Amino acid sequence: MSACGSEDASAQKEKRIRSTLVTVTAIQNQAIEVRESSVGSLEGLVNPTLAAEMAARVMKMHVDTGQAVKKGQLIATLDATDYTMQRNEARAEVARLQALLDNQSKTVARNQALVDKNFISQNAVDNDRAQENVFKQQLKAAKARVASINHDRSKSKIFAPVDGIIESKPVDTGDYLRTGDPIVQIVSKQSLRAHLPFPERIGPKLKPGLTVRLNTPTSDTTIETVVQEIKPQISAGSRSIDVIADVNGAEGWQPGATVTGTVVVGELPAAIMVPEQSLVLRPAGEVVYVVRDDKAHQAIVTTGLRQNGMIEILSGLSANDTVVVDGAGFLTDQAPVEIKKDDAA
Repeated sequence: MSACGSEDASAQKEKRIRSTLVTVTAIQNQAIEVRESSVGSLEGLVNPTLAAEMAARVMKMHVDTGQAVKKGQLIATLDATDYTMQRNEARAEVARLQALLDNQSKTVARNQALVDKNFISQNAVDNDRAQENVFKQQLKAAKARVASINHDRSKSKIFAPVDGIIESKPVDTGDYLRTGDPIVQIVSKQSLRAHLPFPERIGPKLKPGLTVRLNTPTSDTTIETVVQEIKPQISAGSRSIDVIADVNGAEGWQPGATVTGTVVVGELPAAIMVPEQSLVLRPAGEVVYVVRDDKAHQAIVTTGLRQNGMIEILSGLSANDTVVVDGAGFLTDQAPVEIKKDDAA
């Protein structure tokens, strides 16, 4: 009895030594997204260049290159002395015409009283009223000139139209500017546009409204948006289709940066997926090992999509098969295996 027991223990030990320790998983049908990815670039949609709207000297620049600015912040102050003098002159003209109009109105009222008493003719009053209307129109024109000068004078202060960062500042305090000369360029991060080039072969799959996930090296945030537009013309140089998606208010995203876009072009409701390490290359082709009766049975498979560390199996396996995960590279057909106890359940 002792000898027989020893022989059985030795046989079991030898069997464990000859078996390969593996981990397994039971595969099932699962829904997966059909995705297409591309690497493109980000474009700033709002990058205004502020220019002088009047000929004047720069009294003071209030910002520097690389400085962050807010909408409405003062950027530069121009010399408005000439417009101040013109405004004073125009205001004096308004006061002069107002005095003439007041006097003429009194004359009309006085002469009208004389007409009522038949001391003078109505023609005299009509002439006075005509002159009064002339003064009214001249006063209106003078006030309009004051408003015009005030409007031009307001252009001496340059304000930021959007939130952003000062990209360039070609002028400085003391420089003389002509109308249209650039003062600063502001780069805004609020509204960005991603340009994603895709091969022309997948053009029929792409359309506006598809979900697209965007990533950029300057931020850890993944932005999910939709395809806004697809350029109708294929690029002559790269034979690619330009897919456009907009990004608004993303923290850390930079104009000009690289962007990776993944477009969800469809969904497979039931696909057989196995881990990447389950697939090995053998002389027969790509194979997966199915565990039955403590042995690894080689199954030649046809693969499809690859995503998130998983591979789609188009043929060669059935749902609920148990396949080898870790250790598949050490197996051959009909090789004995021992399932790791943590995975046995």
